[in-house]
Amino acid sequence: MKLEGRKIYKGTAEAEAIVTREGISFYGGIDPDTGKVVEVGHELEGQTITGKVLVFPTGKGSTVGSYTMYRMKKNNTAPVAIVNEKIDTIVAVGCIISEIPCVDKIKISNIKNGQRIIVNGSDGIVEVK
Repeated sequence: MKLEGRKIYKGTAEAEAIVTREGISFYGGIDPDTGKVVEVGHELEGQTITGKVLVFPTGKGSTVGSYTMYRMKKNNTAPVAIVNEKIDTIVAVGCIISEIPCVDKIKISNIKNGQRIIVNGSDGIVEVK
């Protein structure tokens, strides 16, 4: 199944999807040294986003989140791509400065945990395998 969205940052990545219906804050919600979700009570609490395609509705939280994403990229703990329903500026800037392929305006209910997906940020296409 191919889903068409809006290009946020170029590049292509393929990996297993990790999906949440909750917003994510990269500042305080994710440990940049391990890639684990540390926000207490979050649907993904304790799970690792490293090396996966992170699928979530939108970001939340502090502008420092963009720099946390950059730190994760440098630490090799970042997701390989991001898919949103509606991107916020913090996640958009984080993807751009970290060079993480990203697409938004995607109906994320079409994507399930563990599915293999390809994100083509250059064309705004998300392919669910």
